[in-house]
Amino acid sequence: MASSSSSYNSPCAACKFLRRKCMPGCIFAPYFPPEEPQKFANVHKIFGASNVTKLLNELLPHQREDAVNSLAYEAEARVRDPVYGCVGAISFLQRQVQRLQKELDSANADLIRYACNEITTATVLPTGLNSVIQPNMAPRRRSVDHHPHHQFYQQINNTSTTGGAFSAPYLPWNDIHNRSGDINEGGGDGRM
Repeated sequence: MASSSSSYNSPCAACKFLRRKCMPGCIFAPYFPPEEPQKFANVHKIFGASNVTKLLNELLPHQREDAVNSLAYEAEARVRDPVYGCVGAISFLQRQVQRLQKELDSANADLIRYACNEITTATVLPTGLNSVIQPNMAPRRRSVDHHPHHQFYQQINNTSTTGGAFSAPYLPWNDIHNRSGDINEGGGDGRM
């Protein structure tokens, strides 16, 4: 008997604040433990103990803890900021989210710009370098069979040799190189 009476000797924060005896079925006891007196003090100051009692009695038991946590949060925000309460905190957080979203959008735009520059540099720069580096170099030798326009060249060669519309044949680099060698070796006077 002494042990059961000693367990009821420490009232919940609500009953202690209200200076009343904490009964075994106290509706506040599960949500306002004795070690958190300020929690109930804030809720009582903003909402009043009778309103909180009425609210908790109207709710289902599994909904009460969430309701008390919401009331405690709102009450603490109202104590800190009597004008705006938690609306001020929500507005502050929304502004922070908007600022961070702008920073994220800016960072994404920078990444896209960087990626586009990398692609442009990777595709344009080598082509540009080739045109700058190789103008005085001899063209690369390819065999006629592997030339991409071999059929076109063959058709032009056939037309020009048979007296077609073209007066001079358009030959691939290999043929020009080989024929100029043949001319020089063939005993020409060397003048062009």
